[in-house]
Amino acid sequence: MTSRFTELAVDCHDPERLAAFWCEVLDFEVIDRSEGKVEIGSWVPTVEDVRARQMSPTLLFVQVPEGKTVKNRIHLDVSPIDASTEDEVARLLSLGATRTDVGQGSGRSWVVMEDPEGNEFCVLRTLAPRN
Repeated sequence: MTSRFTELAVDCHDPERLAAFWCEVLDFEVIDRSEGKVEIGSWVPTVEDVRARQMSPTLLFVQVPEGKTVKNRIHLDVSPIDASTEDEVARLLSLGATRTDVGQGSGRSWVVMEDPEGNEFCVLRTLAPRN
């Protein structure tokens, strides 16, 4: 028996706002909406595709009444594919992300940021080809 990692659920106050932010960050699209939920991804999952192979998980933003109170126990890491890490951080700041300090110290190869609702994520080294 096997399971597949098909989606990551994120509790939030405003699913539409966070879905729009993460669609811009990851070049994803909204693939499903229902009351209080928005799912985004790079593909529309089908049972056949999921059974055949491991695919990238979708992100599901679920509206909840409570706010975030502590550092996330799980977070996303993103890697720029066509710009420097610094350029990607600047782009994400313009989309509404903020830099944050979770005790990582200085001089790291990654940058810790928060999405518009305060969920931490990291921007790792660039994967862009070197000129």
